[in-house]
Amino acid sequence: MGRGPSIEARKNASDAKRGKIFTKIIREISVAARAGGGDPGGNPRLRVAIDKGLAANMTKDVIERAVKKATGELEGIEYEEIRYEGYAPGGVAVIVDCLTDNKVRTVADVRHAFGKFGGNLGTDGSVAFMFNRVGVLSYAPGVDEDTITGAAIEAGADDIVVYPEDGAIDVLVSPEDFEAVRDAMVAAGHEPGHAEVTYRADNDIKVEGETAEQVRKLLDWLEDLDDVQSVYANVDHGADGA
Repeated sequence: MGRGPSIEARKNASDAKRGKIFTKIIREISVAARAGGGDPGGNPRLRVAIDKGLAANMTKDVIERAVKKATGELEGIEYEEIRYEGYAPGGVAVIVDCLTDNKVRTVADVRHAFGKFGGNLGTDGSVAFMFNRVGVLSYAPGVDEDTITGAAIEAGADDIVVYPEDGAIDVLVSPEDFEAVRDAMVAAGHEPGHAEVTYRADNDIKVEGETAEQVRKLLDWLEDLDDVQSVYANVDHGADGA
């Protein structure tokens, strides 16, 4: 009978994943602070990035150092925002948002990923029109639908999506109102399990079998790249595990 990974191996894998998450958040904090200043009170993007860091158990010292590097108080690396668009197998549209200090390396890594799993890197704007930017506050199964719905409407949400398979709820808001609605929901005692401004497709594509597996592998590979911050795809995640 085979053995699973040792405790040390599992811990090392967990630490590596945590390190990647920290790297991505620090880059987001850096770009936000450089673009809008180091005061989160007057820089909504920075505030969201800092909240993400705190939620990931990042220390305030690490966050403060990233802000100081970005605003010139400490020497740091300057990152550039780049977006790539393309298609995964089955016609699934994919957006890849990156923060990088080396565009040549990044485009090579992203192009390699698409080619490796049967996808194609496209031109700017080739798939972005299929997605809308939206704020999402997610509530786990078990919450009271009427309570969350009432509070969300009171807070100024645009839409409430209830998933009938498990009762989970997504509260949707405009990116501009994201912070205000999130703060209002928290103040009302309804802390979301996850909250972010993201991109959602108008319509998802259902893929199955080997195609679904290739899509899943491509998206996982892209998300694991150091320079990649976020990956969005119009794939039906309920389809065969993709």
